[in-house]
Amino acid sequence: MGEVDFFDEGALVGVLTTQPLDRVLDYKAPAGGLWLGAFVEVPLGPRKVLGVVWGAGRGDWDPAKVRSVIRVLEVAPMRSEMRSFVERAAQYTLTSLPSMLRLATRAPGLSDPPSMRKVFRLGSGTPDRQTDARRRVMETLTEYGGLSFTLKELSEMAGVTSSVVKGLVKQGVVLEEDSPRDTAFLKMDPEHSGKELTKDQKAAAENIRERIQTGTYGTTLLRGVTGSGKTEVYLEAVAECLRKGRQALVLLPEIALTAEFLTRIQARFGAKPAEWHSGVTMTERRRIWKMVGQGGAQVVIGARSALFLPYQDLGLIVVDEEHDTSYKQDDGVLYNARDMAVLRASICGAQVILASATPSLESWANADAGKYHRIELTSRYGPAVMPEMTAIDMRVEELPSSNWISPSLQAAVNSRIAKGEQSLLFINRRGYAPVTICRACGHQVGCDHCDARMVEHRFQKRLLCHQCGESKPMPEACPSCHVEGKLAPVGPGVERLAEEAQAKFPDARLAVLSSDLFGSARALKEGIAAIADGGADVIIGTQLVAKGHNFPLLTLVGVIDADLGLQGSDLRAAERTFQLMRQVAGRAGRSERKGIAMMQTFQPEHPVIRAILAGDEEAFWKAEAAARRHAVVPPYGRMAGIILSSPDPQLAFDLGNALARNDQALRQVGAQVFGPAPAPIARVRGRHRVRLLVKADKTAQLQPALTKWLSQFPIKGDLRLAVDIDPQNFY
Repeated sequence: MGEVDFFDEGALVGVLTTQPLDRVLDYKAPAGGLWLGAFVEVPLGPRKVLGVVWGAGRGDWDPAKVRSVIRVLEVAPMRSEMRSFVERAAQYTLTSLPSMLRLATRAPGLSDPPSMRKVFRLGSGTPDRQTDARRRVMETLTEYGGLSFTLKELSEMAGVTSSVVKGLVKQGVVLEEDSPRDTAFLKMDPEHSGKELTKDQKAAAENIRERIQTGTYGTTLLRGVTGSGKTEVYLEAVAECLRKGRQALVLLPEIALTAEFLTRIQARFGAKPAEWHSGVTMTERRRIWKMVGQGGAQVVIGARSALFLPYQDLGLIVVDEEHDTSYKQDDGVLYNARDMAVLRASICGAQVILASATPSLESWANADAGKYHRIELTSRYGPAVMPEMTAIDMRVEELPSSNWISPSLQAAVNSRIAKGEQSLLFINRRGYAPVTICRACGHQVGCDHCDARMVEHRFQKRLLCHQCGESKPMPEACPSCHVEGKLAPVGPGVERLAEEAQAKFPDARLAVLSSDLFGSARALKEGIAAIADGGADVIIGTQLVAKGHNFPLLTLVGVIDADLGLQGSDLRAAERTFQLMRQVAGRAGRSERKGIAMMQTFQPEHPVIRAILAGDEEAFWKAEAAARRHAVVPPYGRMAGIILSSPDPQLAFDLGNALARNDQALRQVGAQVFGPAPAPIARVRGRHRVRLLVKADKTAQLQPALTKWLSQFPIKGDLRLAVDIDPQNFY
């Protein structure tokens, strides 16, 4: 007998709530019954909580005590493929089902009754006089075939003030009506306006179109050099998905990328897509969530959490810059959006495109093994060519100890300024200086709640902890010895580099691009747009500038410290340095003017630096893959991080030692346990952190073994335990 889809009034249903409980709860179906997957409001103690009908009730509770569902929400039921995705994602990441469900219901006001808003559409009246502004309003409404718009939407699309629209309302030319607030997005036209593609782009687009036409699951690694036009290729895939009547999701790693990208989407398809990220208003989040479930949003552009929206028929997921570490969620539910995109697509029969100029070794290995299809774009779009790569050997440069811009790089920047071109000075450190030290006693100013040094942010005149966010004013005296005037910055950050650049290029217009220097996503977008329009001669930036921005006048990239990422014991240090350097260098020469990338390094003979300069990416990946395979580490082995934390360090260590001693469940699948050991940053927000690392063969059934192992020790009191499957960092 198959699964029941509808439950009549009084039937016993199992409801999964968003509350931290370890089971599905039994309730009675309300009057009128409900569908499997229905979003409901149910009583839990004295409260009303959100839940989803997960199946038939278990019937193991006293029938007299079973309460009824309060009401069914007016939203589309959760589809079976979405429930399957939530369950399998929870199983893979060893996350509780309620926690995973919370990710899938992160829209405010889902239980609120529908509300209304004013919309405007074309009426039958004629204006008493015709003006250009009035004509644009009427043409806009006519072009969209009688559709309704909010006052803001209509004003923006027609390029007029709201008073022009209101004036036409008074004359009956435009009708003002009440409409439900949560309305469908404008239809997107796959035939609207595509760019002329190169021969390589056409071949790649046709290849992907054929795969989408199958209506089945598949993953494609779209690897193309920076500036090769990967975006235009995958937009053709989006167009094909729209032709088939299915929905498309494009994931971006950085909120600042969305402004330019939304403009490109609108130009290509004639309408704006749904936009899902932390910068979107609460009202718009609710609208998007509901419209995605009803099929009223065809394309979603979003951050990693957009994967958990309730799509009606998802046919394509694009993960742009798939190598980017921001796709890994490192607090709360620990998951990698790239991997979850592949899982979700495999369940709903969608295609995945992983796009990058410098793919992750995991994706490269899957393509190399034949699990993923692979498409290459080897040349830049149009007249642009790849930048020349050179190294500046800092061992022979004459540079004062408090300076970081070498004479060679300074001369190159001056040459660009004279030509009216832009230069980018890149350093992957926010703030003014990473360490503040007392010259009297040697004390390094640290966070009161973490084992991390506080970073000076001179523009804000504060010290900031980049682990917990704690900040305090820059002190006059040393917190340890109380001597005044002896605190000194050590090492450069982006703000200190800007100070030096101002001194060395006094007549240049400087712009600093760092995520913590902008109060809002809108301000960041506006800053990037101003730079792209030629509003700066020298850009000083962190890794934010490496993420897909296009600055037409930028012809020189200077990497201040190419060795920075090679320090430490992270198994991905070489890979990340290679990716970051190639991505940053790729910002140069993206239009007609040839670019150059200069890397300041004290290790020009280092294999990673040599690989970057040679441009032989395939050789680098093969060498890196061989080293990882030999060490049996990802992607040729499996890892899981166990993070224990407590206000009392001894409690965390006691549990860690107990886990390490009782590891039979792991040894049965050939897994090893390393630790416990203090985490590299051993205290965060007042909690002491202890780590264990589990390492296993690629074929090991790791999750069941971890579940059995960890279940021996129930977590009580102030102790916390988090499991990080496939950890991306080890702090």
